[in-house]
Amino acid sequence: MHVDQNDMPIEKETTKVKHSKAAVRGKARPALGIRFEPQNLTSYSGLILFQHFFCLIGIKERLWGCFRHLQGSPIYSHHVIMMLLVVHLIIGHRRLRDVDYYRDDEMVKRVLGLKRLPDVSTISRALGSADAASVEKVRGESRNLVMERLSAEGLARVTLDFDGSVLSTGRHAEGTAVGFNKKKKGARSYYPLFCTVAQTDQVLDVHHRPGNVHDSNGADAFIGECLQSVRAVLPRVNTETRIDSAFFNETIAERLHGAGVEFTISVPFERFTELKGMIEGRRRWRQLNGVLGYFETRWKPKSWSAPYRFIFIRKQVRCQDKAPLQLDLFRPTEYGYDFKVIVTNKRGSPRKVVAFHEGRGSQEGIFAELKSHCQMDYVPVTTRVGNQLYMFAGILAHNLTRELQMQVTPRARATTAKRAALWCFSEIATLRRTLIQRAGRIIRPAGKLILSMNSNDKLENELLHCLGRLKALGA
Repeated sequence: MHVDQNDMPIEKETTKVKHSKAAVRGKARPALGIRFEPQNLTSYSGLILFQHFFCLIGIKERLWGCFRHLQGSPIYSHHVIMMLLVVHLIIGHRRLRDVDYYRDDEMVKRVLGLKRLPDVSTISRALGSADAASVEKVRGESRNLVMERLSAEGLARVTLDFDGSVLSTGRHAEGTAVGFNKKKKGARSYYPLFCTVAQTDQVLDVHHRPGNVHDSNGADAFIGECLQSVRAVLPRVNTETRIDSAFFNETIAERLHGAGVEFTISVPFERFTELKGMIEGRRRWRQLNGVLGYFETRWKPKSWSAPYRFIFIRKQVRCQDKAPLQLDLFRPTEYGYDFKVIVTNKRGSPRKVVAFHEGRGSQEGIFAELKSHCQMDYVPVTTRVGNQLYMFAGILAHNLTRELQMQVTPRARATTAKRAALWCFSEIATLRRTLIQRAGRIIRPAGKLILSMNSNDKLENELLHCLGRLKALGA
């Protein structure tokens, strides 16, 4: 039987060879000269993954539908500018002017379907000429992408977390205001309210607000919208939510309970003096673990119409010692307690309810990644709409990198007590270092376009695996 040599499997040599000194060491040579000339080079070879992924989900067509109602036919349409901003943030740039540093990158142009990238002034004008309807449609598409993933996974339980995050600016921008700002006091800011999904580590929706409002401003209606959108797509799913003390009120608790949503809400001590007496009068605390104790009771604040389950938690902490320290004397460590109260309608054990509520800290990790790696805290223009679109570009960059990883990797864990994400996600900064920011050259041997990269077994295996998964999904 004849076997074609091209069909034979290629086996790589796994035997490690010890190299000689002459093969390893070299002389320190003079610095090279520099010459700049046009070449089909790219610094972002890993974008080939996103090129296949964007075609698979039709992101360009989705964004085009968000701006099709706008009048005029500019050379660079609004949906192309929006897609450029998403790629701009994925590859790790912040300011709009950073586009000048990669405007000749071949892979970026191919992902966007352009022969020439727009100038900074063109991008600014496009952001300024969009309208509120465009923002709402982009917001809807961002939400739809997350809902499609939840629907495809067929999850039995969806956990929604709600919290606000300050976006500061040193300039005067439309819609900003001076409000509570722990890091930059007196700075103007936006204060959007976010809804995130714990299972997929994505941002489901955003309610944009100026920086001078309370955390609960508009929260009641926004929470209702998010729950309604989840129930519309997944009518039989069990929904649950974890909320900060800023949202604590009877209206939200009653609506969540009436809608069949399981919830935990932190209780603000300053609004209920009775809580202090209940804690001081308690003599027996049950143990949750080595440092946490608890007791629970059904209680109704005077202004409320129905009692709820309240869980009181105390944590053993060291007391700060401000006295002068003498190293030659023994001073025993003093311990005290920090207290927390949670109101809930969950029926599980206190251990599981407390673990569930403490799991909401994962949302802070999402905010940190959005601000540090997706530049959500950057306010690029003076118009409110333009800044909202840039914020949604950062959210899309985050959500799409999460979606890409969910497309090519299986789930890593089942549902945990803290509702950790079902996948072990890599941060977008890690993806940049390992896959995206790779030098390459576009060549055309025998008339066929090829992206040529330096040989690296680890990179080759990961890229080919991901591309194979994406092609299989698109087949």
